[in-house]
Amino acid sequence: MGKTMKITRKPEWLQKKINPAAHAEMERLLGDHRLHTVCREAMCPNISECFRSRQATFLILGNICTRLCSFCNVTKKAPLPVDPDEPGRVAAAVKRLNLSHVVVTSPTRDDLPDGGAALYAATVAAIRTTSPRTRIELLIPDFMGERGNLGTVAAAQPDIIGHNLETVPRLYNIRAGADYLRSLAVLNMLHEIAPALKTKSGVMLGLGETEEEVLSVCADLRRVGCAYLSLGQYLAPSRNHYPVQEFIEPARFEKYRKKASAMGFEHVESGPYVRSSYHAEQYGIPGT
Repeated sequence: MGKTMKITRKPEWLQKKINPAAHAEMERLLGDHRLHTVCREAMCPNISECFRSRQATFLILGNICTRLCSFCNVTKKAPLPVDPDEPGRVAAAVKRLNLSHVVVTSPTRDDLPDGGAALYAATVAAIRTTSPRTRIELLIPDFMGERGNLGTVAAAQPDIIGHNLETVPRLYNIRAGADYLRSLAVLNMLHEIAPALKTKSGVMLGLGETEEEVLSVCADLRRVGCAYLSLGQYLAPSRNHYPVQEFIEPARFEKYRKKASAMGFEHVESGPYVRSSYHAEQYGIPGT
């Protein structure tokens, strides 16, 4: 892929502060229900903002991933058994927080025969029972491209299913175990299985991609019917992770937003702090 360089000093537009004092109420709630969030596991820079607003992206199927992506902070080791009571605890937390929109995701669980698809479906059903008006968004792994597992998740009828491409094809060596074409096929199969279902994907920038490559990925996503797109700045969780190659200026993010919107995406979030679940409640809402 070529030589990588380490950039350690963040520019002025990437100076958001994390305030643990703002987390106290949310931390208690998560502890009460014994739940994980990707906010904590992935060291999201938006955690203080979201937790203070009583928003969280729930991480089901444990907090241990079976893949070895070099950009991700989620733990990689032997995963724990599936907890059949977890969907009920997620639903209880959603009701307690009175969420109008909830995002549920998971680590990749290649150790499970169905990749965790059944637990995703059970989680949707549990939330529908206790909070029928809540919009449910799932951010799923690729399930190794198994159509049956994707069908299980789609049949639960979430409002949105997201699957992130994360980066451009040339840089997929940082996504150990993943495959660009398989991820595109996942989004395409979801569109075939449930044509009315809104699909979503996210791409991190600053990994060494070119503008042409970013726009090519956007075009690929539109070809498989993807409706929603998020573009955000990659920030390395530690010195042991893949290093940031470039900090993308806000003006370039806005340029990408305009170009992607012109391709036909129904909603595009593009900015340095954008993550796939950041401002998730605004996707699909007219005027946002």
